[in-house]
Amino acid sequence: MTNLHRRRALVTGASAGIGAEFARQLAARGCDLVLTARREDRLQALASGLRTRHDVDVQVIADDLGDPGAPARIVTAATSNGRAVDTLVNNAGYGAPGRYDKVDWPTHARFMQVLVTAPLELCHLLLPPMRARGHGRIVNVASLAGLVPATPGNTLYGPAKAFLMRVSQALAMENRTHGIHVCALCPGFTRSEFHDVSQARGLVSKLPGWMWSDAVEVVRQGLDAVERGRVVYVPGRANRAIKALLDVLPDRVALGLVARRAKHFRIQD
Repeated sequence: MTNLHRRRALVTGASAGIGAEFARQLAARGCDLVLTARREDRLQALASGLRTRHDVDVQVIADDLGDPGAPARIVTAATSNGRAVDTLVNNAGYGAPGRYDKVDWPTHARFMQVLVTAPLELCHLLLPPMRARGHGRIVNVASLAGLVPATPGNTLYGPAKAFLMRVSQALAMENRTHGIHVCALCPGFTRSEFHDVSQARGLVSKLPGWMWSDAVEVVRQGLDAVERGRVVYVPGRANRAIKALLDVLPDRVALGLVARRAKHFRIQD
C-alpha cells in the first residue's frame, strides 16, 4: 500500500540502463515509484524486485512516449486517487542514427516527441501540484552532447539535449522559490543498452575505457546534484574536462575536432 507521507517518483524509460538505475537508487532512499516505459515485462520484473528489497510501493505504467497522448495518460494514471508525484525523472531517450536527410521525417518527428515534447509536457502537467505543495524535484536527463558542438550523424540528438538543458535552466529559475529543484543531468558515454538501440555498439566499443561512466555513479551524482540545487550537472571528471576544453577552444577548432572524432561514435551515413 502507498505511504501517503513518503515521497513518490515518476521515472520514464525505466525498463533498462540509467532509468532502471534511477528506480533502484530512489527505492533504496525510501521513495515510492511510478515506472513507465514500453516494455511491461521488464518493468514488472524490476518492480517486483524493488518491492521485495526495499518495501516500497511501485506502480507500473506501460506506455510509449512516442505517442503524443502518452504523457497525459501517464500522469492521469500516476495521480489517480489523489496520489502525488514529488519527483520527475525524464530519462526516456534513444538515438536516430544516420545522416539527417537520409532518415525519413516520421522517424525524426517521433524522436523529437520522445526526447523533447514528452518531457516538456510531463513537466507542464506535474509542476502546478508541486508548486501547490511547495516541494518538487525534476531531473531532466540531458547529455554532454548538449554542451559541446553538435556532431554529424544522429543529427538531432545533441540539439535536443541542448534544448532540454536550457529549458531546465529556465524552469529552475522560475520555480526555485517554491521549493522545487530542477536539474539537467548531462552524462557522457554511459554503460547501458542505449548504444545497442542506436546501432552504434560496434563503434563505441572501440572508445577508450576512461571515456565511459557507470550508470550507478551517474545516477548517484545526479540525485545528489538535484538535492543540492545544481541546475546543470556533468558527472565524471573526464566529461567535465572534455566540456572545459571545448568551452575554451575557438568555435572553428572545436567544430573541427568534433567532426574528426565523430566517426568513432556516430553512424553518419
